Amino acid sequence: MIFVYGSLKRGLDLHHLLEGSRSAGPAVTCPHYRLFNLGDYPGIVEWPEGVEIEGELYEVTATTLATLDHAEGVDEGLYARRSICLVNHAPESAQAWFWLGSISGRPDCGTSW
Repeated sequence: MIFVYGSLKRGLDLHHLLEGSRSAGPAVTCPHYRLFNLGDYPGIVEWPEGVEIEGELYEVTATTLATLDHAEGVDEGLYARRSICLVNHAPESAQAWFWLGSISGRPDCGTSW
């Protein structure tokens, strides 16, 4: 399962990359994260005084996952895909892309993008 919180969400710029993937509906993270505005897209980071971030869950194929990793800049070192804690879901049941760059001076988005 993939947790999406930004431009991959329904109705946003990159959602077409999830075409054919099964939506598992809305989801909310445990309060261990913050969401920052990086310009045209957001980035989630682990944070000691975090908030619950709203997003969507999808079941994806290995091919789609590779496409999404490319779109998120995993090979470029922009994001890393790893497990994320979700409210009302089994631990380690979902992954998300975490921002690896600086968030200095970036506005906090609150609970959603």
